[in-house]
Amino acid sequence: MTDLADALEAMAASPDDDALRLRFYARLADSEVHLLLDGEAEAGRVAPRSIEHDGHPFVLAFTSEERLAEFAAKTVDHATLSGRALVQMLVASEAGLTLDLGISPAGTMLPPEAISWLAGTLLHRPAEVSERPAEVRPPRDVPDTLREGLAARLAAAGGLAREAWLAEALYEGGRKGWLLLFVDAPDERRRALAHAVGEALTFSGLEAGVVDVTFAKGDDPLVARLARVAMLIDLPKAAPAAAPAAPGRDPDRPPRVR
Repeated sequence: MTDLADALEAMAASPDDDALRLRFYARLADSEVHLLLDGEAEAGRVAPRSIEHDGHPFVLAFTSEERLAEFAAKTVDHATLSGRALVQMLVASEAGLTLDLGISPAGTMLPPEAISWLAGTLLHRPAEVSERPAEVRPPRDVPDTLREGLAARLAAAGGLAREAWLAEALYEGGRKGWLLLFVDAPDERRRALAHAVGEALTFSGLEAGVVDVTFAKGDDPLVARLARVAMLIDLPKAAPAAAPAAPGRDPDRPPRVR
C-alpha cells in the first residue's frame, strides 16, 4: 500500500468527508503515478491507454507498479511520473483519470473537471503582504491540518529559505491573523514558497487569506520579534526546489470522484 492508495481507500470509505478528499488530492499531487501506455514512449512522449466515458477519454493509471501489473496480467509498456506532471498533461487534453479501477474496491474515476480543479489549485499562490504588524504573538488555535500541511509542503521546499516562522499578527486598524515569515529567501525562490503555502492552505480546507506571507532578511528586526514568540517551521536544508460555489471551483469543496 502506497500513501496514495491509502488516501484513495480512506476517501472511498467516507465519500462525504471533505478532509479525506482534500488529503487524497494532496497525495495525488505529491505521489508517483503509474500510467498504462499503448506503446513505448518515443522522444519523451507517451501515448496513454484510455477508455471513453461521458464523451471524454480517461487514462488508466495505478497507485503502484504491482497494481498495474495485476490489471494488465502481462508485460506492458508503462510510464511512471509525478501526479503533478500527469495532471498538467491531462488538463491540456481535457481528459479524465482512472485510478486502480478494476483492481481495488476503492478504484475511481476523476472526471476532467476534477483534473482542472487540481491543476488550478497547484498554480495558486497567496499574495505577498508588505504591511508590518503592530504586534506579534504566539500562534493560537492553529488547526492540525494547517500545521501538518505546512510541514509537508515546506519540507518539499527545503533549501529555498533559511527558516520560517509562524505567528499571530495584529495590524493597525485591528486586523489580525496568522503571519508566515520566510527568512533569507532569494527573490527568485519566493514564488515557489508562496505556491507551497497556497497548496498547504487549500489542502487544509482553509481560505487563501487565512495566512499572510512575507519575506525578510535575517538582520530585519521583524525576524527577531517573531523568533521570540513564533513557531518555527522546519525547512530541510538539502531538499530540492519543488515546483466558490460551482462544483470543482471552491477549494474548500473539492470535486467528487466516481
